[in-house]
Amino acid sequence: MRVTEKGQVTIPKPIRDKLGIVPGSEVEFVDEGKVVRLENRRAGNPAKSADSFDAWLMRARGQIDTAGRDGKAFVDWLRGTRDDLDAG
Repeated sequence: MRVTEKGQVTIPKPIRDKLGIVPGSEVEFVDEGKVVRLENRRAGNPAKSADSFDAWLMRARGQIDTAGRDGKAFVDWLRGTRDDLDAG
């Protein structure tokens, strides 16, 4: 495989097919020391990303103990006192 002057290479069709890479796909090169792995970021499928986020959200639901604080009070507690914002 030859690299062009612009640093471009053509991903062979069998690899594109295996990874589901189509025109407009976003890919990522993952450096693992002596090996670099090519991954499909699947950014071209927002529905799949939304499904993944929703699945994560359902798994994470109920995992944070806010000690009875509402959202703002909990975030304030996490961040700590901000004298420059909370003065008064």
